[in-house]
Amino acid sequence: MMIGGIGAQELVLILLVVLLLFGAKRIPEIAQGLGKGISEFKKAMRDTKDEIEKAGEKKSK
Repeated sequence: MMIGGIGAQELVLILLVVLLLFGAKRIPEIAQGLGKGISEFKKAMRDTKDEIEKAGEKKSK
């Protein structure tokens, strides 16, 4: 199994390092914060796209 050039062994090693660095209790908190950040970024991108489209519609009228 290859995910973006990373094999299964490398993925397991990365997960073990993260577990050692942050501990089992902090990983869900980190994942939740990352998820919120990604969703906020997507929302901002959508809002920006909508504003650009609205500006384009106003100019063409």
